[in-house]
Amino acid sequence: MHSLERTLVCAALALSAVPSVFAASITGNVKGTDGKPFMGAFVVAENTANKMTVTVLSDPQGRYHINNLPAATYSVQVTSVGYKADPHNGVALTADGKASADFTFQTGTVRWSDLNTYQGTQLLPKTDKHDLSKTYKEPFFAGCLISCHSFQHRMASSTRNQQGWTTAVKYMRDSIMGGEGGGNFSDEKVADYAEFLTALFGPNSAKGPDVAAYRKLVRPVDPKGLNIAYVEYDFQPDKGQGPWSAVEDKDGMMWIPYYGRGNQVVKLNPDTAELTRFRLPFEDTAGIHSAVPADDGSVWFTEAAKGRLGRLDPKTGKIEEFQNPADEQGRRNGTHTVRYDVATERAWSSGGRAISMLDYKTKQWAHFDLGGTYGNVAGHNGDEWFTSFRDNGPIGRVSKDLKLSKFQPPTDGKPQRLQVDENNIVWFTERTGNKIGRFDPETEAFKEYNLPGPNASPYAIYIDKQHMIWYSSHEQDTLNRLDPTTGQVIEYPYPHSEVSMREMFMDHKGRIWYASSVNNKVGYWYINN
Repeated sequence: MHSLERTLVCAALALSAVPSVFAASITGNVKGTDGKPFMGAFVVAENTANKMTVTVLSDPQGRYHINNLPAATYSVQVTSVGYKADPHNGVALTADGKASADFTFQTGTVRWSDLNTYQGTQLLPKTDKHDLSKTYKEPFFAGCLISCHSFQHRMASSTRNQQGWTTAVKYMRDSIMGGEGGGNFSDEKVADYAEFLTALFGPNSAKGPDVAAYRKLVRPVDPKGLNIAYVEYDFQPDKGQGPWSAVEDKDGMMWIPYYGRGNQVVKLNPDTAELTRFRLPFEDTAGIHSAVPADDGSVWFTEAAKGRLGRLDPKTGKIEEFQNPADEQGRRNGTHTVRYDVATERAWSSGGRAISMLDYKTKQWAHFDLGGTYGNVAGHNGDEWFTSFRDNGPIGRVSKDLKLSKFQPPTDGKPQRLQVDENNIVWFTERTGNKIGRFDPETEAFKEYNLPGPNASPYAIYIDKQHMIWYSSHEQDTLNRLDPTTGQVIEYPYPHSEVSMREMFMDHKGRIWYASSVNNKVGYWYINN
């Protein structure tokens, strides 16, 4: 029997970009070690009862303001890499109360886990076999740091000898991935990676980077990127790796795939913050990589480690599973990201050797010849769009009459995620090309936008109501907004190392939701004017 577990994890969470009923606020100033105003520090107000947090940044004058808070008691903290300051605990706010909390930094430490991924590639030790500064040309980087996570939380946070790292790498291969990845993770590769991890994070390894070298890699904060607020709360994973994304259904509920060994599809009520967990009826790793609600009330999800699609009926808790058949040579077809079209009753899945389509009426599968697909979104007129996450991967379209077309971007940039705007223009991230791509299906013309910073590494992407293009940088730990009319990009610092955003979805209030899996956070952001 499929079990259904309801857990009340925190009180109401209703902060948004639209006017809120909450009126309490916390303001203050942040000073550096020299006593001067400190720009770009993260100031976090945590509700001590439910662990909900709101994070803002200090402006060029060192000032910050956290508005629209509900009445509660808060712990207010300030963070910036290489600095420390005592928190203000027990800050009690009434419904329209105002509080003030000032901070002065002291010199702190810089840890490997504080760095963004690009900084780590430049500063972590090199060995005879491995050099992370080669990034995508380095096997360890391409095999371990490109998508699921980076080094900060899963590696740098632990000190293990070579035997310990061997055990950890085998657990990742055999239990977390559960066979996902083509079965090419040999014992020889396990030994090689364990040896390298021992050099990076073993008992005799440096506990942090050279601070002077680190400071040279810190990019200046753009004052235009300081007026953002992040609303987040803990996902509370019970089996390791946390949430993968969060998408709203027609009733205003958010649906979250719990990847790795989580084996759960989770519903969040954003008004009460109640989590309802729908667990799969087995212990083997399913790898629930994607979950999306359909207009008919069902929720479709992928079991990437099993090569299956699943359909959940939230009212009954019943789960149906559909095995994606192998190709004629017996090779596996994958299930990575899912979308469901109620009108045609077709479930579309990226991943593996081909695009996969399940006709829910007949329970028959069809496959389309485009391998390595990753992003998967519905377009207009019944079109389905895909990226092929390969160096020379095309953008793919399967039309309503099931015809596949491929369109080759001008840059071999490894396209990863994509969105289709209201004018049927396709926008996509070029992960290794460090660009945002634009494709007009009517003219079949491409346009590309160069992105700032070394290793801009765009991953998740979304289009807001003002037609701005938002994307996450996997290696710079930033959230970014591209203005397609000017090509200008505003970079917004993210309050945690290892941003790990995979998909973005907008709710009916205009809030763009995300999940940060390694930080076990689900949340949204708004412009903090």
